Amino acid sequence: MIAASHTGLAPQGSLVASYKGLLHRKVLFFFVLLIILIALAVYAIAAGTYDLSILKVIQALLGYGEGAGGIVIWNIRMPRIVAAIVAGWGLAISGVAMQCLLKNPLGSPFTLGISHGAAFGAALAIVVLGGGATQSSVVRTTASSLKFIENLFSVTFFAFLGAMAATLVILALSRMKRLSPASIILAGVALSSLFVSGTILIQYFATEVEIATIVFWTFGDVSRSNWQEIGLMTAASVVVTFYFFVNRWNLNALSSGDEVAKGIGVEVERVRLWGMLMAALVAALVTAFHGVIAFLGLLAPHIARRMVGADHRLLIPYSCIVGALLLLLADTVGRILIGSGTLPVGVLTSFMGAPLFLYLLARGYEK
Repeated sequence: MIAASHTGLAPQGSLVASYKGLLHRKVLFFFVLLIILIALAVYAIAAGTYDLSILKVIQALLGYGEGAGGIVIWNIRMPRIVAAIVAGWGLAISGVAMQCLLKNPLGSPFTLGISHGAAFGAALAIVVLGGGATQSSVVRTTASSLKFIENLFSVTFFAFLGAMAATLVILALSRMKRLSPASIILAGVALSSLFVSGTILIQYFATEVEIATIVFWTFGDVSRSNWQEIGLMTAASVVVTFYFFVNRWNLNALSSGDEVAKGIGVEVERVRLWGMLMAALVAALVTAFHGVIAFLGLLAPHIARRMVGADHRLLIPYSCIVGALLLLLADTVGRILIGSGTLPVGVLTSFMGAPLFLYLLARGYEK
């Protein structure tokens, strides 16, 4: 009897040890990705039209940077790099949440029309409220710093309202009409078309300066942030990521279906409502400050899912770091290719995201 019990327990103990070993490797690989992100950030600081050695970059990061090199690092390149990391992180957490909450593998702020809704709201604020005085340079005068307060409560607020409008429409359709995942994507395409048409209509009645401001704003660029805007995005991303990580088990349950989640005590409607609002908040802030950055919120969660599976305990942090890596890589490549740094990062993420996402879809259908 003792031998039989040992024989029965052996496979179970081996399975637990194997699971723990796999989990340990996945956690270890996360720190590998973190090191790669830090290395890419250091390289991005050094690379550009004003060449800096890695030694000078490290000295500046330690507080010993002086002269023109220190100005380039702290006033020009560092805000851009941190903004790329935070914006990629925010879009990724928004995407992974929407894909789970809507049970839709194609869910993201871009495909569901949320980014275009934010763009419409920002365009409305730029033309109607005159909130378009944002400068592309991170070095601002005192007058433009005061103007930042107006932009913060006009462009950003209206972008948030536009994103919320798109979010509420998606939630209402998915709840009342019981739409399939494909139908929800079609609804997102329709919303995108509606908001794009509205933005074009606003441009028709705008002045040349306002049109130029709207077009520049919608390009998708991380070089326009200052530390105030970065701080606001970081605070929102931290709060939203913490919320979703606390609800990671609820998200795992929702991935198995609403009935399963309700059966184990998950308040499905509450989690879905607050989750979509949180995800839309981050997407709205990123879009308000950096324009429409396509495909990133769609692509990063799928890459992370290929690495660690659908368990949100690992999927959430992996998606965030993959999103930060992708956006920082796209911005760095665009800055090196052009030199002046004027190549919109949204263009690069589209070129990078579309074929890679099609590849992921093909791999998925093969399996």
